[in-house]
Amino acid sequence: MSLFAEGWMSLWGLRKQLPAGPGAIVPGMTELAPAEPRQRIEAIDTIRGFALLGILLLNILAFGLPFRAYTNPTVDGAVEGIDFGVFFTIELLFEGSMRALFSMLFGVGVAMFATSGKGAAIHYRRQLLLFAFGLVDGFLLLWTGDILTVYALAGMVLYLCRNWRARSLTIVAGCMFAYLAVFYAASFAMYNYMPDQAAAAEARIEAAEAPSPQDQAVVDAWSQVEVQLDPPVHLLEREARKFKGTYAEAFVANAQELRELLAWGLPVLFIWDAMACMLLGMVLYRTGVLTGQRSVRFYTITAILGFAIGLATNAFELAMKIGSGYAPQWVAGGTVITYDIGRVAMALAFLSVVMIAYRQGWFARLRQGLAAVGRMALTNYILQSVFGFLIFRELGLGLWNDLDRHELYYVVAGQWVVMIVFSLWWLDRYRFGPLEWLWRSLTYGRRQPMAQPA
Repeated sequence: MSLFAEGWMSLWGLRKQLPAGPGAIVPGMTELAPAEPRQRIEAIDTIRGFALLGILLLNILAFGLPFRAYTNPTVDGAVEGIDFGVFFTIELLFEGSMRALFSMLFGVGVAMFATSGKGAAIHYRRQLLLFAFGLVDGFLLLWTGDILTVYALAGMVLYLCRNWRARSLTIVAGCMFAYLAVFYAASFAMYNYMPDQAAAAEARIEAAEAPSPQDQAVVDAWSQVEVQLDPPVHLLEREARKFKGTYAEAFVANAQELRELLAWGLPVLFIWDAMACMLLGMVLYRTGVLTGQRSVRFYTITAILGFAIGLATNAFELAMKIGSGYAPQWVAGGTVITYDIGRVAMALAFLSVVMIAYRQGWFARLRQGLAAVGRMALTNYILQSVFGFLIFRELGLGLWNDLDRHELYYVVAGQWVVMIVFSLWWLDRYRFGPLEWLWRSLTYGRRQPMAQPA
């Protein structure tokens, strides 16, 4: 094993997992005591709330603009001025990293539940119910970007890993990230070289009486890619119907798009993207990183390294994207081999910053608000879809494609305030969020107590 690998594994504690008990001391810890069990849950809730609010920074683009604008600012004209500044900042700091962090926290939740002794039947019932919530979110609330269905399926698989050691989890997560890197590289090559190959094949087809199957296959494949890069009128009209049509028209258009997206994306990309980060989250939980058992020095070093690696990687990708004139291989999505390096590094950096604030007692009121949002993660995630429905669809305010990119973030700020205030107000009166209560009651097959104990 290389010296680098030895050092990395030692840094993250994969050679020896942390003792589970409160007050356990490990090498490298300061005199600060590990968080007590109740505090550890609050620490995880705080990070979960931070990630959930951060996800809206990206999802708002899919709610408020044509889908292609998510990766390509030329679609909505955000190539100069304040809109370009917003595009650059979001891409540099938050794209992918918030989703990675949220996935890590879901992995932690699966690990905690699966090892609680409640049995496989309860776990799988819980995941099936989450899948049902995802279907409601995706189909009835018309949110094409729903992740609950993917998370539910991943959670079913993760149960099989519940007793794995951190080292084994890390190896499997690494293999999944390696697969994703190969997928991205292959996609990049396709977008980079296929146009010339398709043009040459078309020339040969025109010159020959009987085109070869290989040439025809290349032309057909590139035609399918071009549909995604430059959608024909009927696909643009279908997207518009999702937002500007009646509910029935929007439901049909959204269902068609969601079905197509899941048919190819779920088995090839989405499930691996989610599971790799979930497994990494389980590692961070098992090694004490996500439970406040590491020292402030550890979190500080992780934050510095994470930001250094993440910002450098993301800045390189942005420079290539902008310098290429937003060429297809840079804006198509799922085409950049360094993508997971940048987003995971940034996720770890943000996680560490939140943990430093937690361990040092900084920003207590803000952390309280984030923890409340995190405790009601399912409710608040669905609430984002409800807001998206009411604000951007014709059945509500009908603001889809009417706001400039920077104006969308006024909407984000407003939603953040509503979610924080609502979560604090609700949890001051009730034990669980409304959907968390429903999820729990259906999981255990009996009505759960809702009111806070006197």
